[in-house]
Amino acid sequence: MSECSRSGSSLRRTPLCVYCSFLTQRFEYEPADFSTKEIILKKAREVCTCNHQTIITFFCRLFPVLDWLPRYNIKTQLLGDVISGLLVGIVAIPQSISYSLLANQDPIYGIYTNFFCNIIYVIMATSRHNFVGSFGVLCLMIGQSVNRHLQLAGYSDNSAGSSLILLGVLQLGFVAVYLSEPLLSGFVTGSSLTIITSQMKYLLGLKIPRHEGVGSFILTWVDLFRYIQNTNICDLVTSLVALAIIVPVKEINDRYKEKMKAPFPIELLVVIVATIISYYFNFEERYKSDVCGDIPTGFRTPTLPDINLFSSLAVDAVPIAIIGFAMTVSLAEIFGKKHGYTVRANQEMIAIGMCNLIPSFFYCFAGSAALTKTLLKESTGTQTQISGLVTSLVLLLVLLWIAPLFYSLQTSILGVVTIVNLRGGLSKFYDTPRMWQLSKLDTVVWWTTMLCSTLITTEIGLLVGVCFALLCVIFRTQRPRATLLGKVSSTEIYEDQSTYKQLSSIANIKIFRFESSLYYANKDYFKTVLYKKTGVNPVLLAAKHQRVEAQANADTGNRKGFFGTKFDCLKQAKKRSGKPPADACPPSTDMHTLILDCGAMQFIDTVGLSVLKETRHDYKKIGVQVLLANCNPSLRHRLREGCWAGEADSGGQLAFHSIHDAVQFAERGFSVYIVKACKEDFAELSAAGMGQEDGGRCGFQEALSIGG
Repeated sequence: MSECSRSGSSLRRTPLCVYCSFLTQRFEYEPADFSTKEIILKKAREVCTCNHQTIITFFCRLFPVLDWLPRYNIKTQLLGDVISGLLVGIVAIPQSISYSLLANQDPIYGIYTNFFCNIIYVIMATSRHNFVGSFGVLCLMIGQSVNRHLQLAGYSDNSAGSSLILLGVLQLGFVAVYLSEPLLSGFVTGSSLTIITSQMKYLLGLKIPRHEGVGSFILTWVDLFRYIQNTNICDLVTSLVALAIIVPVKEINDRYKEKMKAPFPIELLVVIVATIISYYFNFEERYKSDVCGDIPTGFRTPTLPDINLFSSLAVDAVPIAIIGFAMTVSLAEIFGKKHGYTVRANQEMIAIGMCNLIPSFFYCFAGSAALTKTLLKESTGTQTQISGLVTSLVLLLVLLWIAPLFYSLQTSILGVVTIVNLRGGLSKFYDTPRMWQLSKLDTVVWWTTMLCSTLITTEIGLLVGVCFALLCVIFRTQRPRATLLGKVSSTEIYEDQSTYKQLSSIANIKIFRFESSLYYANKDYFKTVLYKKTGVNPVLLAAKHQRVEAQANADTGNRKGFFGTKFDCLKQAKKRSGKPPADACPPSTDMHTLILDCGAMQFIDTVGLSVLKETRHDYKKIGVQVLLANCNPSLRHRLREGCWAGEADSGGQLAFHSIHDAVQFAERGFSVYIVKACKEDFAELSAAGMGQEDGGRCGFQEALSIGG
């Protein structure tokens, strides 16, 4: 015979009181959690230990390139890195220039940003596939910030990039965990609409002011329609032709990317051809088209940022830093899981912070992982971050020699390049019906964030999205799903009665599941839904008991009538035989045990513990014991510390490891529970001089027969 069967048979032969004592002791002496003091001391000893190995480990973790570069395999990895780096560099040239205009900077600053960020990220990153540089959404936010603060401080565009050092310093990475996927997707889509709106004036060749603040999206479209009669026909035709060429080729690249060794660099080709045509046909003089103008070569002398702007830039820097870090870590983890390597989020935060801090001295603006170039980098076979160095070499050629050749490039072409690369953000509209089927709350978060980011401002849209998403989480826990459970026939499984059919209810036992942690915000809802599902409000029922007993005690002229009524009520509650008059019998319940399934409760606070104690106390007044089931170790620890099982009376105080154990305990203990209650009632009646009457003997014998 197995140990389990022997223990089970011994329990069946053990008296109920011993069984209760065994379970209570088992619950009472569970191992306690590790103390916070021990954990802190252990971490402190690890950090303070200084030897040769810990120093090497520290620098290898701070500069991951020291770890993977010595193991770099030139034969198997170099070719893929070189090809990928060249292709990404070719695509990055036109995007660097176009995103500079979006950030309200000179074209050369975008090339500076991509050049320096790639070199630093190679040294400090744990991701092998991320491309860090100019990102459209960040450039939009930077452009709005630069425009505001330049107007306030009176600085020229040439010194604006260095004033954005705070974008790298204020890396509040811990806040990024609150950016859910629907929130981030809605923010990117809303920002994409704002970016498209800001680029429309370049496509039409209009001279309209750049609006900032609340309602800039609507005001920009109002100005576009107001001055549409001033459209530059040359810029409009050039933009339409460029769109007609770039969009189909990009779609072909996306559709056949698995069959193509590398995507066709259509953007660079269009930029080169458009520059040549604009130069030879003199679009700037003949048709008054806006062009990039002089683009200097080489590097400018590093300068210190103006500390007077730090305080005013801090408010703008926080959301830019959060979005940049969130995008970087999200892409890094996606490709890390896909290719089977580990990404350290904290190290990525340090890496992206340094990518923003150091380049700020070289007239660069804030950057992060760029989605389109990261996807291109991964699809073209990159192996390590060596491809980032190759991309930086391509950009270096542009900085030293090629940049002046883009003098005649029309800004309308740059606007087209920017808009085309936002197709991914706009495609999220097609995903909303599917998202609605999966989760309506997530869809509402997406639409709320998208609309606020578009119609108000990007910063306020992000803040509203985060707050609304947190409110949705609170709402889910404040009014969670609550159900009664039934038993699956011939099993020890208990499921929701409203979801599954053919479940059997257990006589006189109700099993209640609350699918959330119990804390101060949902304590009232817990009681309300518990009373509704069980059909028993113990507070009201106890009050009715008191009124009936008070009325019965006031009637001292008919002791026998009271005696009969007392035991008739007992028979109604336990055996359902006989129904005394409604005005003479106290209200009764159809259950003797309530089991609370705590499997979905991750934690309970002090208020939740008080609610459980009140629930047990209230139900005990009407003769219903309360049992807990499926409590996790932390929950049992909180119950033990809160003296849930600290009293001598074990009835309704036990926490069981499964629902089935609680059901078995309730069924075994019910008979003894009734006998005990009958003995107490009979003793009270005997003390009152009523125990010798026939009705008393009859009632007690019937109660014993029920208990037996």
